[in-house]
Amino acid sequence: MRKSVLILGASGRFGRHAAEAFWNAGWAIHTFDRMTDDLMQTAKGMDVIVAAWNPLYPSWATQLLPLHKQVQAAAKVCGATVIVPSNVYVYAPDAPQPWSPDTPHLAQNPLGRLRVEMEQSYRDSGVQTIFLRAGDFIDTEQTDSWLDKVILKSLHKGKLVYPGDLDTPHSWAYLPDLAQAATQLANQRIDLQQIEDITFEGYTLTGRDFAHALSQSMQSPVIPSQMSWRPLQAAQVVWPLARHLIEMRYLWDVPHRLDGSRLRRLCTDYRDTDLNEAMSGLIRTAIPSQPRPSSRCALKRGHLRLT
Repeated sequence: MRKSVLILGASGRFGRHAAEAFWNAGWAIHTFDRMTDDLMQTAKGMDVIVAAWNPLYPSWATQLLPLHKQVQAAAKVCGATVIVPSNVYVYAPDAPQPWSPDTPHLAQNPLGRLRVEMEQSYRDSGVQTIFLRAGDFIDTEQTDSWLDKVILKSLHKGKLVYPGDLDTPHSWAYLPDLAQAATQLANQRIDLQQIEDITFEGYTLTGRDFAHALSQSMQSPVIPSQMSWRPLQAAQVVWPLARHLIEMRYLWDVPHRLDGSRLRRLCTDYRDTDLNEAMSGLIRTAIPSQPRPSSRCALKRGHLRLT
């Protein structure tokens, strides 16, 4: 019998890739419209729920925990496993390296504490939950992310503008790879523990490494420079999001990498996409004149159709 997965946030960054990866792995895909659908009804018969809802930072205090409480309630009714695309906000800046499933969740900043509280609610819920924890996303489409709006904004001029020190290692996750990992973990859910905290290693790159990788793919120089935070500091008085972006600045200043050994032990067939290939796709999103491959699938409400 074909397995069923409900993707919450299927139009978002991780949700899009998760929908494609599960579809290609033979799962029946179901999506959700928060304006019209009832979560308890939609979740019936689901084997897995991908909880990829992600409110904007200013709404986390009021929306993050209630949204995930709804997911937990729906998962309990249908007995589904929940996969939560998780981040590194739960770690304190002085946490020992590399960050792993055993690293304590001791974040003290407001957004970090909210993530710790949200994840703890799953641990207390009795729902089988897989936290798939990754660094910053590398997407295959242009979005409103740091990567597109700041770092790669001037790539067409051969420039990379980096938010942190150019020699500080930083963790990155290529979204098609992260979605593949989610699919492989979902296929093994029966053999997994009730709570699985899986850190996704991805690529660990300094700002200079990132620029060098882009240079190789473009076959032309990309010169990195460090971003000034002064405009954001001035804007936070009238722009609430800026205050939260500044709050998370430490992740650009703290050298870090993620330990992917547990994922490799569980998913022996998993392989990272070659960095060159990931960078080539990234360049196509940043420079519209670059040729783009045709999409493999298009998301429609309730299912996918091949194109």
